Amino acid sequence: ADVSNDAFPFFSVRRMPVGLSDAIVTRMSLTGELGYEITVPAGQHRALFHDLMRAGAPFGIRPFGMRALDSLRLEKGYGSWGTEFAQNITPAMCGLDHHVVPDKGHFVGREAFLATVGEVPEQRLVLLRVDSTDADAVGFEPVWLGERRVGYVTSGGYGHWVGQSLALAYVDADVLGTTDALEVDVIGDRCAATVLREVPHDPSGSRLRA
Repeated sequence: ADVSNDAFPFFSVRRMPVGLSDAIVTRMSLTGELGYEITVPAGQHRALFHDLMRAGAPFGIRPFGMRALDSLRLEKGYGSWGTEFAQNITPAMCGLDHHVVPDKGHFVGREAFLATVGEVPEQRLVLLRVDSTDADAVGFEPVWLGERRVGYVTSGGYGHWVGQSLALAYVDADVLGTTDALEVDVIGDRCAATVLREVPHDPSGSRLRA
C-alpha cells in the first residue's frame, strides 16, 4: 500500500495487508517520530513480528522496551492511558478538548463533555523539567509551591535525546503562569521544577509529518 506523505498523511487510518496479516494501520506514533501503529488480531501477532523483523533487517531494525518508549514520549509531552488519561480526567484537563467534535453526532461521552464546556478545570496537565541529578520522578510524587501541594506527577523519566529529567504532572490551574518556582519530590529530596512552555523535542511536530 502507498503510505507516502501525500497518500497517507499524519493521523490517517486504513485497513491494509502487512506481510501475511490483515491489519489496521494508523499513521501516528508515541515516539514523536515518523511512525505507524499496526493493529492485528492476537493470533497474528507472532507472524507480524517476524514479518517486520525480516523486512527491517537491512535497515538495522531491532526491538526496544517500554522504558525507551516512555523516554521518547516524555520528550514530546505525550500522555498515556492509565497515567495521564483516565475516566476521571476531562479533555480540558489534559489539553485534548480541541480534538473533540461534539456536533458530529452521538458518541460515548458526548453529554459529559458538553456539560464541562466553558468550565475552567482545577488542574491541568503540564510537562516539567526536573532539576534532579541522579534519579527521576516516576509517578505520584507531590508537586510543591512553597509549602502548598499544588499537584502530583503522573509519570516521569529521563529524556536521553534531550538530556533532561522530565515529568508529566497535573498542577493546580491557578498557579500556572504565575510562577516557575515549583518543586517535585524525588526520593525524598525536593528538586526544582520548571513548566516547559513547549516540548523539548521537535516542538513543531515536523518529524511526525515528514
